[in-house]
Amino acid sequence: MRSLTPATSRRIKRRLKAAAAVGLALVSSQTLAGSRLMSTGAVSAIEGAAGGGLSPWAVLSSTASEGEIGATAAISHARVDDYRLSVGGASVNVHDRVELSYARQRLDLTTLGGELEQDIVGAKVRLFGDVLYHPLGIWSVGVQHKRLLDGTVPTALGAQSTSGTDSYLSASKLLFAAVAGRNLLLNATLRNTEANQGGLLGFGGDQGGRQWVAEGSVGVFITPQWILGTEYRQKPDNLSVAREDDWQSVYSAYFFNKHVSLTGAWLDLGDIAGLPSQRGGYLSLQAAF
Repeated sequence: MRSLTPATSRRIKRRLKAAAAVGLALVSSQTLAGSRLMSTGAVSAIEGAAGGGLSPWAVLSSTASEGEIGATAAISHARVDDYRLSVGGASVNVHDRVELSYARQRLDLTTLGGELEQDIVGAKVRLFGDVLYHPLGIWSVGVQHKRLLDGTVPTALGAQSTSGTDSYLSASKLLFAAVAGRNLLLNATLRNTEANQGGLLGFGGDQGGRQWVAEGSVGVFITPQWILGTEYRQKPDNLSVAREDDWQSVYSAYFFNKHVSLTGAWLDLGDIAGLPSQRGGYLSLQAAF
């Protein structure tokens, strides 16, 4: 297996050091990031929206409530058998009604050689509800427009386009004292997409195109600051030469305060571009302002 190039390794270290410096500063800060309770803004998913690591949830980022504006920034890194994914993202929550997000993904093909990069611009609108107190939880709709910086590899594999737009409907609900006296968080997302491997291998292909897929998450709050859970994300399988499997993870997220959270996960991403059984670790540091 080919190791990271020195240049890539230096970039990752610089990003982690910068994020850690911001995180340490915010951990010691006593100012509030918003009026909502801690952890109600979830963490940053790999596509920039508030959610888990793999999937957007219905909640909006930060803890900003009505009449408030909040912002988040996150840096994430995943290492599986033959690939390395680095993500930098940010989002803005306007009055707990609209979330705008951006993420840049970089996939290093450590075995095959080369890299793929993708920009993702997203918007999410809260339709109604509240994750804590509304009997139906919170419901939101969102879109994510994705664009590859270089589509040479995806096009060679049979992708029909190097850009595409996902749309989704999400619902989230916290059930109080539901598991051995602990709070239980449930999330469900229905996504319309034609993205291959989330868009990193282009959009559409010889085996299909746009379709509806389901994503789900469940988590138990061990303490008010610490949640353990699992996520599952269905995927389209559009390329005959590059079988695509569903994604799943087991995650742990800790909220130091309203400003800082740290998420770790074990990933099982299945086959990616012909390389089987891609499994490994994931780490994400988020700061909210």
